[in-house]
Amino acid sequence: MIINYDGGKDLNLLFKICIVLLIGTIGGKIANLLKLPNVSGYLVAGLFLGPSFFHYVTAVDTDSFSIISELALSIIAFTIGSEFIIKDMLKLGKSIVIITFAEVVGAVALVFCVMFYLFNQPFAFSIVIEAMSAATAPAATLLVIRQFRANGPLTRTVLPVVALDDVFGIIAFGVAMSLAKMSVDNQTASTSIYKMFSEPFLEIGGSILLGLILGFILTIITKKAKGRDELQVISLAFIGIATGLSNYLGFSSLLTCIMMGSTLVNVLHKSSRVFDSVGDFASPVYVLFFTLAGASLNLSIFAQVGLMGVAYICARAGGKMIGAWIGAKSVKADDVIQKYLGLTLLPQGGISIGLIVLVRQQLPEYAAAISTIIMFSVLIYEVSGPIFSKIAIQKAGEINGMEKKKEIVKKNKLEEVEAY
Repeated sequence: MIINYDGGKDLNLLFKICIVLLIGTIGGKIANLLKLPNVSGYLVAGLFLGPSFFHYVTAVDTDSFSIISELALSIIAFTIGSEFIIKDMLKLGKSIVIITFAEVVGAVALVFCVMFYLFNQPFAFSIVIEAMSAATAPAATLLVIRQFRANGPLTRTVLPVVALDDVFGIIAFGVAMSLAKMSVDNQTASTSIYKMFSEPFLEIGGSILLGLILGFILTIITKKAKGRDELQVISLAFIGIATGLSNYLGFSSLLTCIMMGSTLVNVLHKSSRVFDSVGDFASPVYVLFFTLAGASLNLSIFAQVGLMGVAYICARAGGKMIGAWIGAKSVKADDVIQKYLGLTLLPQGGISIGLIVLVRQQLPEYAAAISTIIMFSVLIYEVSGPIFSKIAIQKAGEINGMEKKKEIVKKNKLEEVEAY
């Protein structure tokens, strides 16, 4: 009896995962037919499976599938790390930092002003929710770039900026939470200032150090690996180890995986073999991740957020676009970066949702209002963000840029042969 019962539970869970995967794939196909990014189709398909429509995926199911979401985010972070090639970053490094800092400051400043001055919200509420507006969800943007095989100045700028603004976002949140608790609890200034600066920097420094160490170990092991399958198994195991250790030590798993991927791409010759092997495994995980993300959203939240939620969305979008334009203009970046970078930075998801947990623990009096607005924001941005990213890449003329790059390389080689 016990065996049958447990088997029934396992079968039900496995059955649901397969249905979610199938429906998500269908949603992606429909989105593709409508010339929309696949990721938007996954999210909308998940929305229909969730509490807004058919209630097939419940809150309990979402918790049960949390390991899939965690794995997907870690793989995405590891992949983004491959964009931090030192020789390229030395050329763009200063520009990337300035552009990222400008778009983060633009978002947090405008959101704070709207909440504190326009809506007369308490200082603690305003400063925490403005800090949560900084981070950009990298997953949707990465998948859009991959789907349309984009390449060019804008595409090469987006991923480093998205990765770096997560670092700035964590710092901003740590500082904001300390200031918020100081204003609510009347803590002593010295203690609050110490925590305000030490905690976020310990988290970021620890994450970077752990990622660096694991990256070097992974490099040594993959050099001895035989075959693509072995590379895939070893790489996925290290992604899981990095995530587990980060969670245990209180570090950021995203930053750890980004640093591990960055270390690998700069130290290992032909590191693309490792990233390609991980990519082969990742496709169904991505479909599940975005479909489940859609299933976790609830349209009833529209009735709760009111004008303040709409204002938050507009302020965050406006701040990021204005800040990105100012930053790109100040470093004399390519025109397409100045015009369209802001549109690619709108998606909001994983990190912001994760920060809600910390708000509930440390600032419970404002947790309900903040989580409602953030979840509403995630609902809007995760569905519309990929569409805006596609528009930006299309306007920049970078769709199918990978093919164009290959053709140029091939043409140059032919010209060299003919000249010889």
